[in-house]
Amino acid sequence: MFQGTGSDVGKSLLVAGLCRAYTRRGLRVLPFKPQNMSNNAAVTADGGEIGRAQALQARACHAAPSVHMNPVLLKPQSEIGSQIVVQGKIFGNAKARDYQALKPQLAGFVSDSFARLRAEADLVLVEGAGSPAEVNLRQGDIANMGFARTHDVPVVLIGDIDRGGVIAQIVGTKVVLDPADAEMVRGFLVNKFRGDASLFNDGMDLIAEKTGWAALGLVSFFADAARLPAEDAVALSRKEKAKDGGKVIAVPQLPRISNFDDFDPLKLEPNVDLRMIPPGEPLPLCDLVILPGTKATIADLAFFRAQGWDIDLLAHARRGGRILGICGGYQMLGKTISDPLGMEGPPGAVAGLGLLDVSTELTSEKILHACAGVSIAEGTGFSGYEMHVGTTRGPDCARPLLRFANGRADGAVSADGAIRACYVHGLFGDEDQRAALLRWIGAEPSTLGYEAEVERVLDDLAAHLERHIDLDALLTLAR
Repeated sequence: MFQGTGSDVGKSLLVAGLCRAYTRRGLRVLPFKPQNMSNNAAVTADGGEIGRAQALQARACHAAPSVHMNPVLLKPQSEIGSQIVVQGKIFGNAKARDYQALKPQLAGFVSDSFARLRAEADLVLVEGAGSPAEVNLRQGDIANMGFARTHDVPVVLIGDIDRGGVIAQIVGTKVVLDPADAEMVRGFLVNKFRGDASLFNDGMDLIAEKTGWAALGLVSFFADAARLPAEDAVALSRKEKAKDGGKVIAVPQLPRISNFDDFDPLKLEPNVDLRMIPPGEPLPLCDLVILPGTKATIADLAFFRAQGWDIDLLAHARRGGRILGICGGYQMLGKTISDPLGMEGPPGAVAGLGLLDVSTELTSEKILHACAGVSIAEGTGFSGYEMHVGTTRGPDCARPLLRFANGRADGAVSADGAIRACYVHGLFGDEDQRAALLRWIGAEPSTLGYEAEVERVLDDLAAHLERHIDLDALLTLAR
């Protein structure tokens, strides 16, 4: 099990790389994360949803994603706290304090899923959540040391030297852990090192001396990590260097943005300057605004207006600018959004942005499945997935954006064709569909093969870890 001294230390990435590295050695490897908190989710082959990181790790293992790889998924919403997804299906909603009381009940699902994976694999690589140093949350824990102790899984602790203070990160974690928890830790890794590794030899020795844990590797910074799908929204806070020339695509960064890996393929296009717009900044002059998915459409629409982005978007529309709404962004573009059952908060209805003549009603049923078909305007094939609650209807739906292979239509297009929207995520990983989007805004598509690029980076990451981690020593720790 790989735990971290904090969030965003690289646990997900290292586990993905190790999944590929051990798979290349001929082992049947599967990933597991008992509890995850993320609005960036993936549809599984068995009809549920899990965190995006576990889907990437499954891909690294050449395995189909399964709900048992991430049995508890928390998806932050608004006033009602987080939606709880258990073994791929909605279990309920709870605020943080109430969730603590649910953990004993959820532990049974975690144990069931873990047992299933152990029966199928030679090696299960387990990812923790947050940090075991959050000892105030230790009681009833199912994500870190509580899981490790219950299932007798040895732990490797990961520290992040890039943020500074890595010696204190790791040694301090040992200090605050209960001695029985600390006994579960067999070694440590230091991640994201830059420069001459020999300069940190003494640091590795000092950590080993102070903790009694084995030094298993000093991992150099892997720049191509940015080319893989990110799970944590914290990745969106990192400023990307603006590109000279190319078409500008702006994506407002909503507080509960979901499935933002939709935009990763666009980010890699050489003729596109993709800009994630943080709160407090206006939407720039651009060629396309994409309203992304969100876990809380009504709350994020209020936030959108509070930033003044509604004024910017209407001005963009008056100039003839192109707009694309995906999932929650589709719902926002309509005339009204009603929530009669209180799915996102108090029951009621709000006005949408009014750029499409459609209205949405949020419902209790969650649509969750992979899909394929063609975009109607270009006749171009697509593949992707639906993951949403709500039904959208109205005159502009008579001009749908997509048609599924079973004949069902999805989405809406404005009368002048400048505004498009749909429920389907993952469109731009498909080369043909991404090229169609770029031509719609006057950009020249590249020859980028996004899926092949992800495979290349996973292979390169595995080779990178082979150089920096003693994989044989790591394997001997497994039970």
